[in-house]
Amino acid sequence: MGEADLWTTAPGGNFDSLIEFPNRGSYGSKPMQPSGVITITTDFGHKGPFAAVMKGVILSRFPDARVIDLAHDIPAQWPPEAGFWVSRAYKYFPRGSVHLAIVDPGVGTERDILIVDYDGHWFLAPDNGLLALMLDQAADGHVFKLDIEALGRLGIEQPSMTFHGRDIFAPIAAELAAGRTTPVAIGKATTEWAPAWLDNPEATAGKVTGVIVTLDSFGNLISNIDQALLLEMKEPVVRAAGHTIEMRATYGRARPGDYLALINSFGVLEIARAEGNAADGLGIERGAPVTVTDGVKT
Repeated sequence: MGEADLWTTAPGGNFDSLIEFPNRGSYGSKPMQPSGVITITTDFGHKGPFAAVMKGVILSRFPDARVIDLAHDIPAQWPPEAGFWVSRAYKYFPRGSVHLAIVDPGVGTERDILIVDYDGHWFLAPDNGLLALMLDQAADGHVFKLDIEALGRLGIEQPSMTFHGRDIFAPIAAELAAGRTTPVAIGKATTEWAPAWLDNPEATAGKVTGVIVTLDSFGNLISNIDQALLLEMKEPVVRAAGHTIEMRATYGRARPGDYLALINSFGVLEIARAEGNAADGLGIERGAPVTVTDGVKT
């Protein structure tokens, strides 16, 4: 089967048809222009050849691909962090990029694989909640579940039960980035996906409650509380692990050893310790609650 066949094969055999998504409008069959960029996010770490082998598969299929490591140090079997970083980072890449994210405790089981067309980018991930928070908020995104029958058309035969990153995800990412297939050609439209592992922040009058999603290499605690939720607060005060923490503009505005909260470069609330490690000092980890209230009495 040639490239043209891969490109034009769609559910029902009609590539020019429109797929109707309730509350999401129609998805036309005119393809997005791929940029050739593929980002990879995994929990594989840097021990062993796993991430490199995926890149090898991609480059074997599409030698001109530009493969970018987004993150490989996601905690094992913790999809929310992978989804958090993908949703916050994708916009810094060219439109038409493919974002491949694999944190996949259910590899080899009946879990689905999602292919998402959203905001001029394509996203590829297991259907285990990894992309759920982004999808729940992306009213104009279009979601497809991989049609297993499409694997044969892509030349993917007998994938292993334990390394779908190499045997399924990498080949599909390469075909998407090369412009030889599209989500509508290899997927079935859906409006259902596995729920997120973490709830969205809860905002009420004068109070926002969220959680710590990730820690960076400095021990800074990064929450899921978006800056937009705090805009109406005149003097936001952060509370976590029994500590009350003042907001600052940047790390250097606090004395060495002091805790501070700030809006980081990805637009979310972060708790830090000036010239120190906030995670170690506060003794809190991923999933810990964070509350922000307005210090100004109304």
